[in-house]
Amino acid sequence: MEEKYLVGGQAIDSAGGVLIMIHGRGSNASDIMELCDELEIEGMAIFAPQAPHNSWYPYSFIAPIATNQPAIDLSLSIVDELVKHVVNHGITRERIFFMGFSQGACLMLEYISRNAKKYGGAIAFTGGLIGEVLKGDNYKGDLSGTRILITTGDLDPHVPLIRVKESVTQLKIQQANVRLEVYKGKSHGILMDEINIANNWIFNRY
Repeated sequence: MEEKYLVGGQAIDSAGGVLIMIHGRGSNASDIMELCDELEIEGMAIFAPQAPHNSWYPYSFIAPIATNQPAIDLSLSIVDELVKHVVNHGITRERIFFMGFSQGACLMLEYISRNAKKYGGAIAFTGGLIGEVLKGDNYKGDLSGTRILITTGDLDPHVPLIRVKESVTQLKIQQANVRLEVYKGKSHGILMDEINIANNWIFNRY
């Protein structure tokens, strides 16, 4: 477990909740955990899984899924292993929060849509569901009103806005409470305004 994840925040056995943070391509678990200083997550245990070779899958998230296999299945299994680890420590899924950036946001959205439950909340900083086309049969379960924040730029070079909107539609079909924030001309990064919305709309309910 220690080799695959970085751990921070409150010890899990005394934590009120858990935040799982998933880094982007070419980044690492340490980088995404630097956001903790800006987040209102006092009392949470923090876990950040590390992608093999700093990438969750080799090609674009809108490439055919087969071209990104077996990496996608392996990466989804890493997230699932972590969720099960957290649940085994007595944290209910309603107290599990997710956050991802870019490739990590795509992986996170794919995980929760394939394993839909009532979660604490999810934040996707510039991401969408994975695949050349979205196939409804891949997405199982009911998100039961889980709040999901998705933020992106209108002309992001890696994440087309049309796919972000398709992802919002799918998540709403699964009964998620989705908030989409689109920023005109935003670079491929995270603005302080995005973090403030995450704090106010996701974490202030924690």
